[in-house]
Amino acid sequence: MSPDDVATDGGAATSAAQDVTLYEDSLLSVRNLDAGYGDLQILTDVDLDVTEQEYVTIVGPNGAGKSTVMKSVFGLTSHMGGTVTFGGGDITAERPEDIIHLGLGYVPQNDNVFSSLSVRENLEMGAYILDEVPQDALNEVFDRFPILEERQTQKAGTLSGGQQQMLAMGRALMLDPDLLLLDEPSAGLAPDLVADMFDRIDAINDAGTAILMVEQNAKEALRRCDRGYVLVDGKNRYEDEGTTLLNDPQVRQDFLGG
Repeated sequence: MSPDDVATDGGAATSAAQDVTLYEDSLLSVRNLDAGYGDLQILTDVDLDVTEQEYVTIVGPNGAGKSTVMKSVFGLTSHMGGTVTFGGGDITAERPEDIIHLGLGYVPQNDNVFSSLSVRENLEMGAYILDEVPQDALNEVFDRFPILEERQTQKAGTLSGGQQQMLAMGRALMLDPDLLLLDEPSAGLAPDLVADMFDRIDAINDAGTAILMVEQNAKEALRRCDRGYVLVDGKNRYEDEGTTLLNDPQVRQDFLGG
């Protein structure tokens, strides 16, 4: 992606303190975001962009505030400052039930399926804001995740971890979002299933859905994404193309295990 940079004083396109590029006409734009839980501030002056159909990953050490960024975009934290815009509209501190109408889907790391409902019922819940379940959307989810069609009458709580993750993503895709937020999609998966999960995420992005992902498997995530952000102590540390960050000696030493 090569969006136009927003020039700062002196013509530079980056913040010298944070080394983060700002973009014009982003699908999602986070500016100077301060957020947390109750009175506890986790994020400080976070900037982040996702352009249309782009694949962006947030990495960093445990406790860096990565998941808090995702929750803040989706209106699930205490807003303390800054702005979040999506599709050109201000969604700062909006409620999740309002945000979902705008074309933004969110798949949390934990508790992301209705365990007592069947697979099909979970997918139908993904379209609860519509008057009726769009059959075309359901068919597309089944085409993308055939195991869900095979097990559509099975209780979601009895699925494997990988299958539950597919179901959570499938439910979020029922409204054909412009941007999908994925929080640790490979967490808890057996090693032999991780590559398959990433392949499925790649395919979702290739089909036109922008992705913003937090991921513990930082090396693989950066290898696949268009751009990445490194978050440390709730603040921007680095931003660049995924492969550039992956091959940066300092980033590898400090955050990727060498």
